Amino acid sequence: MNSKQVAPVRMFAFVVALSVSGCRAHDFPQFQPNYREYAYVSNGGSGTVSVYDVVNVRVDRELPVGLNPISVTASNTRNEIYVVNAGSPSGQGSVAVLNAENNSVAAQIPVHKLPTALALDAKDDLAYVSNSGSNTVSVVDLKARRELAQIGVGEEPASLRVAPDGKTVAVANRAGNSVSIIDTATRTVRAVFEGCPGASDVVILPDSSKAFAACSGGNQVMAILLAHTDNHPDGHAIETDRLESLLDVGRGPVQLALKPDGGEIFVSNSLSNSISEIYANTDDVAGAYIMGAEPVRGLVSADNSLLYVGNLHSQEVMIYSIDDGKRIGHIHVGDGPSALAFSAEGHLLFVVDARSGDVAVVRTASRSLFTMLPAGRSPNAIAIKAFKLP
Repeated sequence: MNSKQVAPVRMFAFVVALSVSGCRAHDFPQFQPNYREYAYVSNGGSGTVSVYDVVNVRVDRELPVGLNPISVTASNTRNEIYVVNAGSPSGQGSVAVLNAENNSVAAQIPVHKLPTALALDAKDDLAYVSNSGSNTVSVVDLKARRELAQIGVGEEPASLRVAPDGKTVAVANRAGNSVSIIDTATRTVRAVFEGCPGASDVVILPDSSKAFAACSGGNQVMAILLAHTDNHPDGHAIETDRLESLLDVGRGPVQLALKPDGGEIFVSNSLSNSISEIYANTDDVAGAYIMGAEPVRGLVSADNSLLYVGNLHSQEVMIYSIDDGKRIGHIHVGDGPSALAFSAEGHLLFVVDARSGDVAVVRTASRSLFTMLPAGRSPNAIAIKAFKLP
């Protein structure tokens, strides 16, 4: 390359750098030097977790974590990330503990066959892990890095949630077509609710009064009143868990997105290409709204105003206005958007594209694609952790 060619190239690079730096000051918050924020994406086909620097919007590294990582969860109280490794069908699964401060694997905690999901208690001292291959839930001491107990539940537990008051764990048993309610004090199952075919996901309201389970093998959501709380809408404590209602939604409800304020739940109906809106306090289904090809994941913004929906058999994330009750736009991303997470400040939305094997970064202010980042093989889940170094 001669000198006449070098000058334009250098000028182009300078203009690009100037434009990027200019837009960053306008579009992104300014962080203190000791601030760190990372996104963690589990790659089932690679046995790795991709780590992304959220502050600088770039790939940080890729960590080997174990065989078939299938979910990832960030601690709220310590700088740790927990990765569930499903392992092989005949082998033992594990939970990999990542140190977020240096992005390294700090520990491996053995659990049981084909673990699928992990939920943390309110203090993040205990983790509950659903073992779909052994029909159990493991209770894990995260400080001691060991299993404390194993609780028998229904067949093929797929998802679980811990109630905010810490007294209850609700477990969706996919092959058991049921929901198990665990009492955390006694570590026993205190109730089982059958009649939820293909139970796939569960949420619990912020006041711990109700659990809702998606019955993916049919077209219903199960609503369960939970015991051991005084925060029910009618003002009375409930002595025993009881089935409140079965709510008709679309076909193939696979995931439930709860508004941060707990007022509404949005159901991804994978076989109806729609979402259903449930009013959580009254169990009323407001209606169904067409989204895209096989919606599998919804995520509500922190201000309770917008629902973002990932459609597995498309290249689009749909945007639904909750107050207006209608779709207001879409964002073109990679192929097969299937997992979503907001940055801590909410200025970015990270979209895991399962079919194209990448991560789309979306500006929420302009609802536009900012960049695409590579992931490992078969990415499937995401969590984000923000913290300050001492």
